[in-house]
Amino acid sequence: MALPDFIIVGAMKCGTSTLAAQLDAQPGIFMTTPKEPNFFSDDDVFARGAEWYRDLFSPAAPGDIRGEASTHYTKSPLHPDALPRMQQMLEAPKIIYLIRDPVARAVSHYIHEWTMGVMSSDIEEAFAAHPELVSYGCYAEQIAPYIHAFGAENVLVLNLETMKAQPQQVLEQVCGFLGYDQRPVWSDAHARVNVSADRIRKFPLHWLVFGNPVAAALRRTLVPQSIRDRLKKKRQMQDRPELPGAIRAELQTVFARDFEHLRALFPDRDDLHASYPFVAHG
Repeated sequence: MALPDFIIVGAMKCGTSTLAAQLDAQPGIFMTTPKEPNFFSDDDVFARGAEWYRDLFSPAAPGDIRGEASTHYTKSPLHPDALPRMQQMLEAPKIIYLIRDPVARAVSHYIHEWTMGVMSSDIEEAFAAHPELVSYGCYAEQIAPYIHAFGAENVLVLNLETMKAQPQQVLEQVCGFLGYDQRPVWSDAHARVNVSADRIRKFPLHWLVFGNPVAAALRRTLVPQSIRDRLKKKRQMQDRPELPGAIRAELQTVFARDFEHLRALFPDRDDLHASYPFVAHG
């Protein structure tokens, strides 16, 4: 029965959707639909059973390299059972973990939760109330258990900064890690996936009003454009929020300490410094 050969485990807001789309575009590589099954992390999904999970990979052609991408797998401590469940079912999957400047990631995480209606406070209050904004960016803390479980040789850490600067090279690096025997080609059509540039705040039944084509047609017909623009502006985050200096300094201290652990885990990976502009490189 089909099971994944590799899993993109995170981190959230670090380009996992883009990488998954690029891999899915290569012949001989299969990615699940949905892209994020969250099988091992979410109790309600895990309750569907192993056969349900295997069925996600059944459309893959014989010989395909099979993968999935679920950022919930590196959302510790929210999902503590993700790795133990994975170990019970998978022997030695390849693990891919994307990182980026953790301060920038934390701000993007806040924006995402604000647009989804999960966080309604300003950014300073949100960071005080939601420790996950910080913990999900402690990359060494999140990925170390996977190294201990499956071995460093089966874990590849990448950074979004390098993927943006050298996309083809990074894709080739990933495919080499997966044992892909063809030359992959980076597709600009899949270069930016799951980017919420408009930062429009969702609300209950948002999909019914804005995701429904009938409702959208009625809205365009009955509501003047000026009113629609005004309502949209009220739901839109006008500017990217800035972290207060004291919070930024505190985060940099926390993340610099985590980076020391990350460097100990990957001592030969000088390129990881690209995600830590606030840490001296020398």
